[in-house]
Amino acid sequence: MERLSNVFKLPHDVWLAIAIEVATTSIEDLCRFCMTCCEDTVLRMVAVPPSHDMNWLWLRDPVGCRFFEKCIEIGHPELLFWEALRELYIQYYHAIRWEMLQNAARNGLDTAKYALSMEFFIRRDDSNAKKEGLELFRTLEAGHLLPACYSSCFAVLTISWPDEVQMPKKGEEYTVCDSTRCLTRGHMGLLYDYCRRAAERGSVPGVGGADHIRCIHCRADYEVERYVHIPRV
Repeated sequence: MERLSNVFKLPHDVWLAIAIEVATTSIEDLCRFCMTCCEDTVLRMVAVPPSHDMNWLWLRDPVGCRFFEKCIEIGHPELLFWEALRELYIQYYHAIRWEMLQNAARNGLDTAKYALSMEFFIRRDDSNAKKEGLELFRTLEAGHLLPACYSSCFAVLTISWPDEVQMPKKGEEYTVCDSTRCLTRGHMGLLYDYCRRAAERGSVPGVGGADHIRCIHCRADYEVERYVHIPRV
């Protein structure tokens, strides 16, 4: 009976096509597929499952660790973002991980843009950072991407190491909105607390958050409240 050829005997172009197909389908199958960790082209195509669906045991498995490390080395945007977020708020390596977060955002990852905008808003003394944060926030809000981005950040930070997360402090008096004519300025903390308590009771007013607020700066303030309180949820 004729035996099937193993992966090492496949022509490279055939193997590459198969590996890319596997990479975009299942990260676990890819880890089991020989030779793939030697090919950057394949690793950049890996379809990483949502954080809440990820089997975090892979991070403790030697094979899984080597695989993820290789993906991060070649700049896989999703894994680069996960690593940056965990290092910023768990390990506190701000300088290097801040650069990783910016790189992930430049690669077009929406969740990285979201986290970067929140970091820009929290940097109170940098007007240019606030302006850049607002540009990112407007784009994500227009695409109705804020809920999904928040959920992704929440999952990365709370599913794997929930007790070790320390979010940055916003400051009681600081707001993104600086208009003296805005009637909702300075009230987003109260609105967040109200919505959070209502959501805990399963009440309808807990849904929607700041969607009804006309001022986009105040809506950004509300999102910052949600972001910095991730460990409390």
